[in-house]
Amino acid sequence: MKKYSKQLLSDAKKIKLVATDIDGVLTAGEVILLENNEEIKIWNVKDRLGAHLLKQYLPDVKVAWITGRQSKQVALRAKELSVDYLVQSCKDKNKTLLQIANELSIDFSQILYIGDDIIDICVLKYVGLSVCPKDAVDEAKKYSKYISQYNGGKGVFREACELLLKAHNLWKEIVG
Repeated sequence: MKKYSKQLLSDAKKIKLVATDIDGVLTAGEVILLENNEEIKIWNVKDRLGAHLLKQYLPDVKVAWITGRQSKQVALRAKELSVDYLVQSCKDKNKTLLQIANELSIDFSQILYIGDDIIDICVLKYVGLSVCPKDAVDEAKKYSKYISQYNGGKGVFREACELLLKAHNLWKEIVG
């Protein structure tokens, strides 16, 4: 079992919102464009299970997907996973997260954010728990409290969910 520092577990226990970028976090950042401009993304089933476990065992923790791109496939996937907030074509992630936080009556210290690139730094700097994939750009790593053992699209979101479940001492119940 992966060991986390006491500080990381303490920060994780306070989280009320898990927010994430999509390309480079939930996917490897590659996009296949068909002739009709429809996008195809490859999703990791480990992240899907992580989302399911989070909803089942910590139902008060909300999930937000925030991306600068627009994709019908992302909307379908978010609906399938019961994502609480989906914001596409986002130009200001900090402002968007502030609006969601206000709606939930939480502050940034109660947000876990996963980002992989310079567009995410504006959020990584201020949230209570900042996470990035192992293959994130160095600038994003600089502002992340935790660097995942996984690359983007390979289980980063799942690992963040496990961290929250372990912080609440639920992991042993889940795995038996």
